[in-house]
Amino acid sequence: APVSFAEDEIVSMADSTTTIDDIEGELFKIERIREILVRRESELRYMMDDIQLCKEISRLKKELQKLIALPENEKSNEEKQREEELVQQIHKLVETRDFLVDDVEFERLREREEDKEMAEFLQSKLSKSYLQKASKWLMTPVKEKKMTSRGQQTSAPYMTKTGLTLLKECCGFTCSIM
Repeated sequence: APVSFAEDEIVSMADSTTTIDDIEGELFKIERIREILVRRESELRYMMDDIQLCKEISRLKKELQKLIALPENEKSNEEKQREEELVQQIHKLVETRDFLVDDVEFERLREREEDKEMAEFLQSKLSKSYLQKASKWLMTPVKEKKMTSRGQQTSAPYMTKTGLTLLKECCGFTCSIM
């Protein structure tokens, strides 16, 4: 004979006041936090790379300035050769930094598109109560990054709205070779 249970005998592990919407809302919140952390990790890695590039550019520029300060007729062949090498190395590092800044801009646009698609999905698929709970998490900007153009590379490549990662002038005017 089949075993029958009275409805009040089956007890959920969830608190009696917890609803499916509550659980879905919390799961959504956790997913949003995870996404924020992944984005933040990516931003920090870009910042580390940028700082290292700028430090190296600054170091090479100081060395180059010392060589340029020498009278041309007093420079040895080794010093002239080193001067050319430094210009090439600096140029290569500045070019690498250009690509880095482009990558950050691409990531920012991709994240914005992801957020827009998620907002559209929520509006079209989910219940009003769930949407209200989730929308405040979705609509909160993870970060607002402002990118510089290649002509403005001496200023911050990106900033967060909260100011947690304010990367000011990485190396001042030393980022341009000319």
